[in-house]
Amino acid sequence: MERNEKVIAGLQVIVTELSQQADGHAIQSRIFASEGFAKLADKYAAHAAEERGYVDQCIDRILDLGGEVKLEAKKEAPLCKDPVEWVKYDLQVSRTGLSWLAALVEEARTDYATFDLLKKYYQDEEEDMYWGETQLELIECIGRQNWLVQQL
Repeated sequence: MERNEKVIAGLQVIVTELSQQADGHAIQSRIFASEGFAKLADKYAAHAAEERGYVDQCIDRILDLGGEVKLEAKKEAPLCKDPVEWVKYDLQVSRTGLSWLAALVEEARTDYATFDLLKKYYQDEEEDMYWGETQLELIECIGRQNWLVQQL
């Protein structure tokens, strides 16, 4: 198989960025737990674990393709005590990431193993985006306080 350097580089971006997101979601989970928002804490703890699984799969795929995995520096990312502000922030991250990820999925179209991995990851991220949109619509509909009570 011909090595696709763009795909390998894209997988490395996912390893770096998604490990940062997983750490952020794990920390955010603990923040929500400390504030009493058990449902959000559980959701983001599970989300962090799922993201780490995708990081592992991307690392394995880079190695399978003969690439070199790097431990790159990560930029600081925000955290929020306010659950509504966090959902807004996380939704924007999903929207931005999906736009970039769509191009990488297309680039990997002839590498079926990578394509399948990236397609599955894309679908998962899309579900996360829809969840965030739904939560913000629900907040709009039932009000912030009622939504927060549901997260206890």
